[in-house]
Amino acid sequence: MAVAYELMAVGAAACWALGSLSSAPASSHLGAVAFSRWRMLFASVLLGTLAWWQGGWQRLPVDGLWLLAVSGLVGIFLGDSALFGCMNRLGPRRSGVLFACHALFSALLAWAWLGETFVGQALVGGGLLVAGVMMAIVWGKRRDEVHVWEQVKGPLWVGVALGLLAALCQAVATLMLKPLMATGTVDPVAASAVRMATALAAHSLLWLSGWRTARCAQPMTWAMLGRTAFNAALAMGLGMTLILTALQGGKAGLVAVLSSVTPVLVLPLLWLVYRRQPAPGAWAGAVLTVLGGAVILLR
Repeated sequence: MAVAYELMAVGAAACWALGSLSSAPASSHLGAVAFSRWRMLFASVLLGTLAWWQGGWQRLPVDGLWLLAVSGLVGIFLGDSALFGCMNRLGPRRSGVLFACHALFSALLAWAWLGETFVGQALVGGGLLVAGVMMAIVWGKRRDEVHVWEQVKGPLWVGVALGLLAALCQAVATLMLKPLMATGTVDPVAASAVRMATALAAHSLLWLSGWRTARCAQPMTWAMLGRTAFNAALAMGLGMTLILTALQGGKAGLVAVLSSVTPVLVLPLLWLVYRRQPAPGAWAGAVLTVLGGAVILLR
């Protein structure tokens, strides 16, 4: 049964991989904060409607609402805005390696907060997987690559700081929900809807405050609206719900490690965009990642 929960974490990574490429143009067009607000609006409406249709709202404990709200503020409001700010500055590949650090942060925090440890095959598999993810991104660029997504915009340290902040927020927001989701009584769709609505409320307050950065950098177009809605449904709606479902029965540390394979899953998608094969280092990292994932799932 644990394997099923861990496969859900991999499924979430796949959702985020597909969503990352659709989000890059929209985030660049609208700005990181405005893009996050728009996609949270779509995701909140979608998840809220699904929770109502399935009767999930009745399965939300009142005393757990504050925890879901705080998790939404940390992981979605702050974490997502930082991630897309990093992506706008460093591109999907570099932001991917920084965000993948959430697996390391999660493993350390799961050990410190929840007493979880990696032993035997889980330890070996987790090490191979994390090493593969890092290798695939660090050495995943061809020397003659000149795509716009490989350009660094603004100070490098700002982009790096935003990426690491996003990774830390993701780790903290996920781990704080483990005890609540492990009860098995909380509907994951409704829980995701609460997190999303809380983040949307915070973004709306920023927008109403008149803060310039919260405004759209360029006018919304139908094409950008479609990309944003698709990203919200796939990455925020399905991806986040899969993660919360995985936390119901899987170890928080392993769920985080398996969900960190997003950058490796992005490689073939970037191949479609660049129209060129990834570098040899990307293939080697992908092989290590698949091997590590297999060792974990088949233990």
